[in-house]
Amino acid sequence: MVFDTTYRTNKYNLICAPFVGVNHHWQNVMFGCAFLLDETTDSFKWLFKSFLDSMGNRSPITIFTDQDQAMSNAIGEVFPNTHHRLCLWHISKNAPSRLGDLNSNSEFMYLFNKCQKYCDSELEFQQTWDQMTQKFDIENHHWLNMMYKIRHKWSTAFTKDFFTTEFKSSSRSESTNHVLNGIANKSISLTKFVIEYENVLAGMRSSKLDEDFRCKQGAPQKAVKKSGILGHAAQVYTCKIFNLFENQFLNSLAMVWDQVDCQDTIGVFEVKEENSERVRIVRFDHLNSNISCSCKKFESLGILCCHALRVFSIKNLTRIPSQYILKRWTKEAKKGMMTYEQDNHSLSNDKEAKIVWRNSMMRIANTIISKSQGEDSLKRICQKLLLELDEKIERELSRVKFGADANVEENEVIQCDTTDEMPCLPNEVSVLNPPCMISKGLRNTWLKGHFEKRKANTSKDASSSSE
Repeated sequence: MVFDTTYRTNKYNLICAPFVGVNHHWQNVMFGCAFLLDETTDSFKWLFKSFLDSMGNRSPITIFTDQDQAMSNAIGEVFPNTHHRLCLWHISKNAPSRLGDLNSNSEFMYLFNKCQKYCDSELEFQQTWDQMTQKFDIENHHWLNMMYKIRHKWSTAFTKDFFTTEFKSSSRSESTNHVLNGIANKSISLTKFVIEYENVLAGMRSSKLDEDFRCKQGAPQKAVKKSGILGHAAQVYTCKIFNLFENQFLNSLAMVWDQVDCQDTIGVFEVKEENSERVRIVRFDHLNSNISCSCKKFESLGILCCHALRVFSIKNLTRIPSQYILKRWTKEAKKGMMTYEQDNHSLSNDKEAKIVWRNSMMRIANTIISKSQGEDSLKRICQKLLLELDEKIERELSRVKFGADANVEENEVIQCDTTDEMPCLPNEVSVLNPPCMISKGLRNTWLKGHFEKRKANTSKDASSSSE
């Protein structure tokens, strides 16, 4: 999941904070969006707790943010088991102002970039970092020492053992922020923003449905038509994920290998690209088809790497072992979702049962409301029945709290004429406008161009000379 904030989306200067992820079609998906008065630790704590509650108390595996300290503090408290990653794009953007003359040194930049993205292990990172600091005599560099203390949050060498979809930046959130800024401005009200926000979500859902339809129209075209493992991948993966898998398969064709060891049922292979010095160690158990690679692509992305696929080819495997097909990337990603049943005792605890029940009811309600949107008559029926349901639940709550005397007849029907007008809604509550906040960054004021500035300066000079 990627989390970032954006500004200038409403006339109250409230901070817009969307939660963005990726679906099984490799498309952006919006988990939620909030408005904040400020960017303090307490505000972020409230937001993350609200997000956690809406997600059934399930924390994200990984969350990408910028280097905001208040945000980091809140994540550590609310999501203690979540891997917090820092956006490498933000780090690269901030580095020039911190590194001074080192920015012009190509060798230093090579080593620094290697520490960020290209180290395969913590040991390789440490060796590269020591080489960099010693060669350029920067052991006491304040900013670099600070970055070293939080290296586990930004160096890819520390992220290979858990799922990150191999994101290195918050670019997906940045693109979403760009969309939100495109539909809103400093003059828009919150009500109008919500309407435009719903339109954006409708577009996202439509794109997902288009991809769902595309995936049902048969298997995609394969680069190697007779390949069994590619054919199997085309059957199970969505089109976009299949393209990622196919690229790994094609790269595997250019790999050279050597079996260096054999321990019982486990074979150890050295695999590398032609004319490359970087060697990957692949271990394969032919008894159960378990495989592991030192590049850790499957652990971080959920797709087998080219090195593992090369070994599969050596061993004549024509299908992907089931343990290496991540359901979230398949055409069946949404199938098998838990639904609530009255006599379902398979759930581990009452809290989980409540979450499943709530999610099931929300899906039912959303389906009913969506079906009712097209016609006024359907809207009236839907609204009337929902109001009746609300009344019945209120009566039942009163009966439970105060006894049977407070209950009315169970089959009593609410009398509300819906033939000509919409049903009477509960008394409306006036909602005050939020306070206008001072936004971070540039104001929405006119920025003078070069010639305007020149003209202004010329006028000043003329007036001073006339005096």
